[in-house]
Amino acid sequence: MTAGPGGSGFSRRHLLVGGAAAAGAGAAAMLGAQAVAGALARGGDTDADRARPTDATAVGDAVVPFHGTHQAGIETPPQAHARFIALDLRPEVDAAALRRMLRVLSDDAARITQGTAPLADTEPELALAPARLTVTFGFGPGLVERAGGIAPAWLRPLPPFGIDRLRPEWNGGDLLLHVGSDDPVTLAHTARMLLKDARSFATVRWSQHGFRRAAGAEASGSTMRNLFGQLDGTVNPVPGTADFDELVWSAGGPEWMAGGTSLVLRRIAMDLDGWDRVDRPGREAAVGRRLGSGAPLTGSREHDEPDFEALTPVGFPVIADFSHLRRSRSDVPGERIFRRGYNYDESPGDGSISDAGLLFASYQADVDRQFVPIQRRLDELDLLNEWTTPIGSAVFAVPPGCAADGYVGETLV
Repeated sequence: MTAGPGGSGFSRRHLLVGGAAAAGAGAAAMLGAQAVAGALARGGDTDADRARPTDATAVGDAVVPFHGTHQAGIETPPQAHARFIALDLRPEVDAAALRRMLRVLSDDAARITQGTAPLADTEPELALAPARLTVTFGFGPGLVERAGGIAPAWLRPLPPFGIDRLRPEWNGGDLLLHVGSDDPVTLAHTARMLLKDARSFATVRWSQHGFRRAAGAEASGSTMRNLFGQLDGTVNPVPGTADFDELVWSAGGPEWMAGGTSLVLRRIAMDLDGWDRVDRPGREAAVGRRLGSGAPLTGSREHDEPDFEALTPVGFPVIADFSHLRRSRSDVPGERIFRRGYNYDESPGDGSISDAGLLFASYQADVDRQFVPIQRRLDELDLLNEWTTPIGSAVFAVPPGCAADGYVGETLV
């Protein structure tokens, strides 16, 4: 068989049932005999070893459909764990190789998100508890160029901002894999399966893991708290509404993007040690909200509308112009985004207490029209910048979903 770009000439199915199986025939026979003996000793059969446990939980059993008009993982309520992985395409990968890669990735993602092990899964038991598993694919400008497609005008690095201290190890990428699940074992196994699928076509550029509260730890629909203790993402369009559809889903630009969206992923380092030295009134003034309830300083409940005209007894605005709430709010109706945030906390390795922050994922129909103006205002005057620093930035086109007989990216390649 002749190998093409990005492939060895043998598919993973061939390797599973052919050469690799033959090479390990002796070991497989031994393991098979042991499995049968163990099953007989328990009074069961070998099929039972791969069946879902009878005491599976509601969290583990929860499934999010993979196929549809839009990709899952955007409107889906955020899971407890997320992993964003950016890949760089190998030099020899062309449009035909991209097509093969996306077919394999989509096929495996469709199976594993439904709690079914992919065909070449060597640890199928790890695929049985999806726990609301989703896999979302994003395309960088390099992938669109390799496919011979027309890129949206906004598919490029963001303009430079004064607050940015971007590190090359957290920027860019040709292909994004965004994996989300309420179970970290499922998340790790899924990421590994997808990376095995892609290794003939691409190399890992970076990988970022984020987390929220554990599934069931708080009421469904609660706004997440970041590691500053702040409710993060109070003002967000509601999935399933006309407002959401207009703000998030692409309606213009290249035809292959119809039903897709854009993703801006920013890695924002948070100075927790510096934040520790700020008293509560100072923190709330910087945010523009009460930390406990998330209410604006002029209100009593999280979703109260802020009153930017309200003044203190000495004549200063209750919600200061430099507050994060004021700077992020626009008077232009369409200048809004849909955000999904995840905390990160790494081992610093340099003697400091923490290396922590926020993975800020922003979805919008048009990056230039919606995200950039907001970021410019935050760049110009936001007191929260004293304790937050963007150190990573990437922009991806998220193509539409696919039908059961298709694959993600088929509208492009």
